[in-house]
Amino acid sequence: MNQRPLPLNTVPSLRSDDADAFIDLNRLTAIAARRSRVVAVCVIVCFLLGALYLLTATPVYTSQTQILLDDNLSKYAEEAPSPQSTQQADTQISSAVEILKSGELALRVADAEKLWENETILNPPQSLISMLKSTIRSMIGIFDGTPEISEAAVRNSKRETAAAYIQQAITVERVARSSVVALSFRSTDPQLAARITRAYANAYLTDQLNANFDATERASVWLQERLTDLRQRAQAASLEAEKFKTEHGLTSARGELMSEQQLSDLNSQLIVAQADTASASARYNQFKSIVDQGPDNAVNNATISSKETDNTVIQDLRTRYLAVTKREQAVTQNFGADHPQAVSLRTEKAGLAGQIFRELEQITASYRNEFEVAKSREASLRQSIEGVVGNNSEANRSLVNLRELEQRATALKTLYESYLGRYEEAAQQRSFPIAKARVISEAGVPTAPSSPKKTMVLALSIVLGFMIGAAIAGVQEFRERFFRLEEEVRSILGHKSLGYLPLIGKKTASLWDKTRSRLAKEDISKPEPETEIPLTRMTRIAIESPRSAFAETLRNAKLASDVMLQGRPNRVIGIVSALPGEGKSTIAANFAGLLAASGKRTLLIDADLRNPAISRMISPAPKTGLLEAVLGESEWTAGLRVDPQTRLAILPVAPREQLYHTNELLASPGMESLIANARKAFDYIIVDLAPLAPVIDAKAFSPFADGFLMVIEWGKTPSRLVRDVLQSDPPFNAKILGVMLNKTDMDELGKYSDFGAAEKYRKNYEKYYIEQPLKPAR
Repeated sequence: MNQRPLPLNTVPSLRSDDADAFIDLNRLTAIAARRSRVVAVCVIVCFLLGALYLLTATPVYTSQTQILLDDNLSKYAEEAPSPQSTQQADTQISSAVEILKSGELALRVADAEKLWENETILNPPQSLISMLKSTIRSMIGIFDGTPEISEAAVRNSKRETAAAYIQQAITVERVARSSVVALSFRSTDPQLAARITRAYANAYLTDQLNANFDATERASVWLQERLTDLRQRAQAASLEAEKFKTEHGLTSARGELMSEQQLSDLNSQLIVAQADTASASARYNQFKSIVDQGPDNAVNNATISSKETDNTVIQDLRTRYLAVTKREQAVTQNFGADHPQAVSLRTEKAGLAGQIFRELEQITASYRNEFEVAKSREASLRQSIEGVVGNNSEANRSLVNLRELEQRATALKTLYESYLGRYEEAAQQRSFPIAKARVISEAGVPTAPSSPKKTMVLALSIVLGFMIGAAIAGVQEFRERFFRLEEEVRSILGHKSLGYLPLIGKKTASLWDKTRSRLAKEDISKPEPETEIPLTRMTRIAIESPRSAFAETLRNAKLASDVMLQGRPNRVIGIVSALPGEGKSTIAANFAGLLAASGKRTLLIDADLRNPAISRMISPAPKTGLLEAVLGESEWTAGLRVDPQTRLAILPVAPREQLYHTNELLASPGMESLIANARKAFDYIIVDLAPLAPVIDAKAFSPFADGFLMVIEWGKTPSRLVRDVLQSDPPFNAKILGVMLNKTDMDELGKYSDFGAAEKYRKNYEKYYIEQPLKPAR
């Protein structure tokens, strides 16, 4: 058979336009509505637990006092203290808090109030768990054979027990960012709470006084010992420094050693000598370079600055030389070079050039002598400095030792003076027993228990219930991976949703009341409600309740099949599901019955060879059927059963031994021949096939079918499973005509949809549906 594959029905999702928003309020509201029962149960349970706690809890009373830490209280006994930084103030207050929490102060309070004799302290009221633990310890102690303890040891044990109890029951904390420390004590006896709180405040103030006095006393004794030692060491260090200075001749003037002053003067002279040598060397080299060029060039280069030397003679000679040269040039030009006057002028010019050269030689010799003198003076100064440096190095090394000795003597003297001042200050402070703290709020007797706080406990119980309920609801929502809405069918599978099939056999009293009222108006019999519908009657739901929502969904499936398969005179439609137990056989029987009741020639084939549920409903059991027809053992018409009411023809499966190759039977030529013959006799051929996930029977039958109707159990079948099963076989997936959500809880359906969705208005459709109860089977 040449079957044209149907296109995949892709329908766009109709979820709210603000799906990309940060918070989807519609979905949150829907979640809250459908999980409200879980949250309500958790809130009620937690509220009852909180109430039970309030009934069994022992009331506890809290007494509080406040202590101000103020350094100004001792300002008359001490010098003005330096301003404290915020960090120092915080550290001081934190230290006071820890002192109040200390075990030593707890022991002092226990001793002052004789708390080892107080039964409320030694045997406080216990909770049920504490009483159980105490009982177990007592029972174990009986068999331990504990030796006898002396009276003093017992008293000391009670004392430590009382101190440990009050240390645990006390609370100390800083009041905001102030210098006030709040101290509170909790007890089942309000009088005892006030008494211990006041005792704690008094013990802290006494502890401060004793601590100041003891610290000052110990400091005075220690300072006195240190002063004696420091005085002796300072004197010895000063004497040692003077002795060292005398032995090494470290004479100083104006704060410096004599050798250092001499070295400084020589360095200054050396700098001047180096400058003179450089200047003389420059002049000498300048004239030497002129002389080295010879007499002829010396005349041309004999331009010497007047700042260098007295060059009057050279300038006169040069002037005369230039005048003779000018005259020679004139005579030579007018009378020729051989003219006697020209020759005489050249002779005179040569004589002047020789005089200029000799004068330059004398100046050069003079500058050379000056350069040698400056150079000799510089060398002499360097030699003197080297000698002084050698002597000064030894003096400097000695001076380092001297300075170390003087520093040590100065440090010891300064330390001695500092300790002397501290000693005098400590001696004066011993006579001022003033604490740096005072009580600003006396501890009173509490009139009402501080715990348990009934309002807070109940409120927290309700909040805790909400949190637990929300957590459980969140886990349930996180695990929600099933089909609930038609929109999910379209968005996840990409197929058309044909509607919801209500859960049959679950009729509540309210539904029956509404049914009775509608039946009374329409003059319909009012049978008594049934809690269950017999399985053999499940195949006739759409026929006996033609105006029900169940039948309407099947009509929608018929319409979708007609539209998708239009142009075909007869149609083979398979009914499939992903998992067993989703109700596909029931849907197939009802769908076929609905078609037959509408006047269509309809054949229902039970092709679920491994679990022929429809065949089991037929009584008596058939002896021949689909398998015999496919195997050619009998004619396919021999196994047909016809419903006398709807004229629905049913081809069942006769009971047989277990089959192993059912997929080959469904894809065999015998099945092809059977379907071809059935097409000639019927308008609709409805085939109930095996589930897709466990077996491949439905896929094997796919070439003979025009299309498939998918049945998915509402709220139970995982969406990913269905999607993977369909996407694993694209040709089969292309033949899906639509999807029906079976066993839908119509009362819960609206809770899974957003505001404005069609599922929210299902109750408004009830006047169009008559859920007529099924009559008892006869």
